[in-house]
Amino acid sequence: MDGCSVRGVGRRDFGGYPEFHDPLHVQADTFPWRGSRAYVNDTSREYLDPELVEKLDLPGYVDEQYRRALAEVPPSTGPASADPVERRMREVCYLYLTRHLPTLLDRKDRMSMASGLEVRVPYCVHRVVEYVFGTPWAHKTFDGREKSLLIAATADLLPESVVQRVKSAYPTIQDPAYDRVLCTQFAKLLNDRNAAVAPLLSVESSHARLNAAENVRGVERILALQDFLSNYNVSLRV
Repeated sequence: MDGCSVRGVGRRDFGGYPEFHDPLHVQADTFPWRGSRAYVNDTSREYLDPELVEKLDLPGYVDEQYRRALAEVPPSTGPASADPVERRMREVCYLYLTRHLPTLLDRKDRMSMASGLEVRVPYCVHRVVEYVFGTPWAHKTFDGREKSLLIAATADLLPESVVQRVKSAYPTIQDPAYDRVLCTQFAKLLNDRNAAVAPLLSVESSHARLNAAENVRGVERILALQDFLSNYNVSLRV
């Protein structure tokens, strides 16, 4: 596996994300992260034309991809393989490593290179990833906390304040000015009949939701789609 950041592999293979420890996420019959707040609040499809959404059948597509991913999980061997909890956690780790992580690695590469930064990925060693992936979940959480193995392995190398530091969430933009800029750009987009993304949108629904100042993350995704279609000269026929 190429390119695994400290946060990336540490959180996914060592069991660092909160979803790994939440039964509602673990037992969900879909990708575990789809139960997170970001996905619950992301209603981007409500800006799209209803007939298009029906034709796309996005829930069906997601379910198909989920089943395909589960079928790829390599079987486990040893005493732990018979434990249903161990089997499920192996699936969860595999889903994060192969379906969730690549998106963030791509984002990291693009953002760092655009800023002229050389970002190191010290945990990006396939032997480490394979070894930890094959480690039983009970060992990864032997002391009842996230990333037990990683913490134990570095306890004699790092200051106690670092080893015991409480996990902090990945930073997101909190400035209200950012949301206002997004809404302003989206309003301009809705008034541009020649916009590349226009054939996909329900203008009436979009205006209603925009005026209600709802779901800024959904607006962000629609604007990103517009940039993609425009930058790569993609024309749509719906």
